[in-house]
Amino acid sequence: MTEVTADLLMRAYGMGVFPMSENRDTDEIFWVDPIRRGVFPLDGFHISRSLARRIQRGSFRITLNADFEGVLRACADREETWINDTIYDLYVTLFERGEAHSLEVWDGSQLIGGVYGVTLGAAFFGESMFSRQTDGSKIALAFLIAHLRRSGFTLFDTQFLTDHLASLGAIEIPRADYQKLLTWALRQSADIRAQSLPAPSEVLSACA
Repeated sequence: MTEVTADLLMRAYGMGVFPMSENRDTDEIFWVDPIRRGVFPLDGFHISRSLARRIQRGSFRITLNADFEGVLRACADREETWINDTIYDLYVTLFERGEAHSLEVWDGSQLIGGVYGVTLGAAFFGESMFSRQTDGSKIALAFLIAHLRRSGFTLFDTQFLTDHLASLGAIEIPRADYQKLLTWALRQSADIRAQSLPAPSEVLSACA
């Protein structure tokens, strides 16, 4: 089996393929290219009234790339996970190379929510998210989507469509349509680190 390296991983993303493992205890990695793909339209995030009130209150702190491994560990800290040691190490390498990023939600010094993924061109490939307090992951997604929009991204790939993501506005599209969006995004340039994170009012406006 070909060794999976960070370079190979980025080439796979460029082709619309992503890695998974059966569980945390296996060393093997397999490649996935779904027939139908989950994506988040960057103008289609659904904010409920309760989430809007929580964001408006702003009783949390948002950071970018402040604790990538903390987010990665939290995403893997569940009964069933596809994040094995090999995948963990690969994404840490991508983070160190500036190709993987995390957005964190804090309550004081406690990490209560977050999301991480990979950027290539103007595409953001969302890998996983977690929540330790009510709406932690939803807050992370709302800020991330607003930030991706203002940073020039055109594609937010969620890989699969879950009921949770669908309730927030994610949709499912055929593989051929996804490849068109991916091809366009790879021809564009965007930098997730180029701008400061949006204020709560900007998030509410962007996701209205």
